[in-house]
Amino acid sequence: MKKTITVNKFVELTYKILDQSSSEIIEQVDTPLGYVQGDNSLLFNEVTKALEGKSVGDKVETLLNCTEAFGPRHEELTFTDDINNVPIEYRAIGANVTTKNDKGETKDFIVTKIENEKLTVDGNHPLAGKDITFLVEVLSIRDATEEEIIAGGPVNEG
Repeated sequence: MKKTITVNKFVELTYKILDQSSSEIIEQVDTPLGYVQGDNSLLFNEVTKALEGKSVGDKVETLLNCTEAFGPRHEELTFTDDINNVPIEYRAIGANVTTKNDKGETKDFIVTKIENEKLTVDGNHPLAGKDITFLVEVLSIRDATEEEIIAGGPVNEG
């Protein structure tokens, strides 16, 4: 009997995320990613719903609008400042800047633009505001262990 994806099955898969507007590959994972089907999932709910009942070798395509995926963009999380006010170690596109507010809460920002002696950081997820296509290929299915069910995915031994 063919194994299918059901609750508490450990599934390994690879995936690609495409920008729906351009069909450009935004992210690609070729190393098998393991997760446990069910509430503890590491994947978007819409993707796990689409995987329910699928078998090894199946390819699943799920369209997610920005609110189902990484959320809408919030322009208030984008800040531009004079580059001379920014420490040298953060003066590079892609640099990660972690800030802390007066309550001790931290927020990560990424340097997204440097031009005309100005530096811009953005606190949005890089895929915020994008509608995406999630392409998944199922590589293996087996019963999950109790530890994997609790963790929602692989458990490192040792």
